[in-house]
Amino acid sequence: MTGYRPLLFSIAYGMTGSVGDAEDIVQDAFLGLTRARNADTVITDPKAYLTTAVTRLGIDHLRSARVRRETYVGEWLPEPVVAHAGDPGPAEHAELADSLSMAFLVLLESLSPVERAVLMLREVFGYGYQDVARITGKSEVNCRQILARARQRIAAGRRARDNVPAPARRAEGEELARRFFEAAGGGDLDALLGMLAPDVVMHGDGGGKAQALARPAAGATRVGRMLVAGLRRVRALGVVVRAAWINGRPGAVMYDAGGRVAAVVELDIADGVVRAIHSVVNPDKLTHLGSVSDVARLLRE
Repeated sequence: MTGYRPLLFSIAYGMTGSVGDAEDIVQDAFLGLTRARNADTVITDPKAYLTTAVTRLGIDHLRSARVRRETYVGEWLPEPVVAHAGDPGPAEHAELADSLSMAFLVLLESLSPVERAVLMLREVFGYGYQDVARITGKSEVNCRQILARARQRIAAGRRARDNVPAPARRAEGEELARRFFEAAGGGDLDALLGMLAPDVVMHGDGGGKAQALARPAAGATRVGRMLVAGLRRVRALGVVVRAAWINGRPGAVMYDAGGRVAAVVELDIADGVVRAIHSVVNPDKLTHLGSVSDVARLLRE
């Protein structure tokens, strides 16, 4: 039964963008299965039962979270799922690899809870319309209409989903990320500009609790200068950068001198350059990774 956890976690995380909430939803689904069996309910397909439970719990969660998202301070980014370089990551996160980048999850925020569920099940996890209909409680015809509407709503940002790094390019992406952080940390602006797309966009999530961009910054020169200045400041406070895979993309986790997590950075790489940067410094979104540093808060003061 535990073999279903990677899939269930991935569905729940794709629905919520939160590691903690996803884990809670999966646990609630298993508890529901246990209660049903204790009540002598016949469950012929536990996987189907759990998938349905996780999806519907995810829909309910999104409906209640919508108001909280509307009052969120600054730009909202999902909680990062981290696998350190050379480490495949926790087993429960395995099926997430390359499926749900931060950029794609942000796109999904524009959808209604049901639209998000239908698109996730059909396009990310490959469920047929019959299964999608059963899981969501909608008709097949309705699911097709919902999917078409969802596709139209996120069409402008589809590149974020389509640029999933193929395994053959993962080493190349990791090497580019290494050079990227080396150049930024070393103050080599010229080298850094050579790795940034002209229209690169940098996003930051501080949640009002840590220093972050008030709004996305665009343009290679502007972003490059901000990166060099930012890395110089945190390095002066003893922060170190360690390579990692973030939501299936190359990136890094930053730690303070005490080994506490200070920030997580994901790089969206395509055609040999960095096209988008997503940085999470909101301490509430880093607690699942370990002890959280106060460096980002200190920079804000």
